[in-house]
Amino acid sequence: MVAGERVPPEVAHLALLFTLFVLPRVLQRFRLPQAVTSVGIGAAVGLGLGWFEQDPTVNLLATLGIVSLFLFAGLDVDFDELWQEARVLLQHVALGLGALLLTALLAAWSLGLELRVATLVALALLTPSCGFILDSLPAWGFDRQQRFWVKSKVIATEVVALGALFVAMQSRDLQGLAGASAAMLALVALLPLVFWSFARVVLPYAPKSEFAFLLMMAVFAALVTRRLGVYYLVGAFIVGTAAQRFREHLPAMASERMLHAVEVFASVFVPFYFFSAGLGLRAADFSGEALQLGAIFLLLAVPVRIALVALHRRLALGESLRRGARIGLAMVPTLVFGLVIAGLLRDAFGISDALFGGLMVYTLANTLLPGFFLGGRVLAALPEDDPSSTPRSRLEAPVP
Repeated sequence: MVAGERVPPEVAHLALLFTLFVLPRVLQRFRLPQAVTSVGIGAAVGLGLGWFEQDPTVNLLATLGIVSLFLFAGLDVDFDELWQEARVLLQHVALGLGALLLTALLAAWSLGLELRVATLVALALLTPSCGFILDSLPAWGFDRQQRFWVKSKVIATEVVALGALFVAMQSRDLQGLAGASAAMLALVALLPLVFWSFARVVLPYAPKSEFAFLLMMAVFAALVTRRLGVYYLVGAFIVGTAAQRFREHLPAMASERMLHAVEVFASVFVPFYFFSAGLGLRAADFSGEALQLGAIFLLLAVPVRIALVALHRRLALGESLRRGARIGLAMVPTLVFGLVIAGLLRDAFGISDALFGGLMVYTLANTLLPGFFLGGRVLAALPEDDPSSTPRSRLEAPVP
């Protein structure tokens, strides 16, 4: 249903546009992220009014939002930059995989889940939301070095998490996994050829068409991976990384101007994705059991995730626990991955309302934490950096 019987669809959609573009920005002064406010608006509209249920317009705009968000995340991957600190990032990824395995086993044991479902729950609990974090970094008061580390770590984690998501969704049988893997490899292999053909055949006769082409390729690849059962975000991310790797032959495809254009496009449409996610919430998702599970997830997962980052950076780079904890806290939000995987778990695996609601409570709550606590008050008790310590990272070495 688009709107109530007395409200024309056009009026309802205009009211939605105004609400999503104005109200979240007003509430940002209270450190409420736009994304969380948009989810709340969706929940309020869905539970209170019953509007926009199965609305094709909202669904289309939501799809464009999630596709453009992960296209932007893929375009922002700089492999040369990541290679500069490959040793530390590989250690970080190895720790993340160990935490993922342990969390999946604990979830399977404590919640009575099969291992595949438990792995998805672990991914929802541990995977930072790359697009949201990169968009929020300027507001969190980090210096250049800290921004690099947060960016590189969330990108590296998300790449591995996308691979784990693909395997978990396709691991029902070896034949299905082999077929889906072959299809994914074919997509990855064909993308450079498509980009090359566009640069040689189309672009000379259609200048300034790179943005439209890139967006349509992201939508196409997202639909392919959606058919493979791993949702839209994998295909869009692959297109972004492929465009980044193709920049030597077509510099405009991964230029700063293109990155900014995709970021602006995503900022317009991604609120509809969060609003749509809020529409899918039900009163049963916030039962006492769901709130209890969400609180347990927060109390267990968030401190461990922050501590792992801080301790690893202390050992690998000689960095203070306080500085490492700030980077760990910035990586806590799991907004997009949490919403996507919670939806997949409910739709494809039929998890209980309590578990779904617990994941939603955890996801929305942890997304609020950096905005409230990165001012330094909570981390003030941890020791500062030792000015006499020698940096162990090439990026953090003093400039002569």
